[in-house]
Amino acid sequence: MKTAVKIISGIVLCALILSPGLAQAEKQLVFGNICSARTDVWNSYSIKAFEYAAEKMGVQTIVLDPEWQMEKAVAAMEDLINKKVDGISVYTITPELDVRLANMAKEAGIPVTFENSMPGEGAEYIAVVACRYEDIGYAAGKFISETWPGSKLFYVMGQPGMNITEPYEEGLHRALKEFGTVELVGTQPTDWGAEKAMNVTQNFIQSGKQFDVIFANNEQMAQGVINALKDAGLYGKVKIVSTGGGPVGLEMLKNKQIDATMSAPVSLQGLITFKNLYQHLHGKTPPKFTPLPIIPVTVDNVDDAISWEVSDAAIEYIGGLE
Repeated sequence: MKTAVKIISGIVLCALILSPGLAQAEKQLVFGNICSARTDVWNSYSIKAFEYAAEKMGVQTIVLDPEWQMEKAVAAMEDLINKKVDGISVYTITPELDVRLANMAKEAGIPVTFENSMPGEGAEYIAVVACRYEDIGYAAGKFISETWPGSKLFYVMGQPGMNITEPYEEGLHRALKEFGTVELVGTQPTDWGAEKAMNVTQNFIQSGKQFDVIFANNEQMAQGVINALKDAGLYGKVKIVSTGGGPVGLEMLKNKQIDATMSAPVSLQGLITFKNLYQHLHGKTPPKFTPLPIIPVTVDNVDDAISWEVSDAAIEYIGGLE
């Protein structure tokens, strides 16, 4: 009997030596995730999607929260390196910090991916998934141009100077020029909040300029726009388009408070950044950059929208995780 056991053990040992992939298959992968802050709503949904994908694929996750602090992010990278994780996803805090974190991962021989923004010049990484704000602005302009040709548009924009609002505006202008069916009659900046959006909309109404469509830069701002239109007796007479596609926005659509939103499902961002790491570690080459898809959602198709809450439908949308 002892001889038989030795023979079997020898066979298994030889199999592992000759087929290192067999030994690797038995090792559970561990992925680190350095977020910006769990308190950030957008990032929190991305983390949930990352963890959801990992559970589906049998991968362990270690999520560390720097709370928007750069030194804490560096400490998180050091921690993950010490834990010898197999791959790391980083949610951008600043492009310059990305370079530092990427260099740390490179020195440790750990593949790293980034999400939500392009890292700074000099960073070496596997892949990036991020929203292109000019694509959202363009999608809004295209939707408005095709849905309400001949309309007069008032653009309630976000806060300038963040390298977010400007791309939104560039994309919107490009679409309006390309289609040539809508007149932009006014643009007013805000601080991204509902109160400021309400105030600038009230001021624009009082100016006497005519408009029949409003593009609000997020769904919180759309709520302020709604309040202003109600006060002026224009609610229901002016079409409202927003961006985001979050739980609040989808609920607003279901209640017919807004007419459309340009949805950028952050659940897909978390899934794709996981997929980028997983593919790399399984010998595949993911796209260097994947833009987050912009999906127009209206009252008519809201029930089929890809939610920020991750689901198997979101995994199917990106073609699976392998």
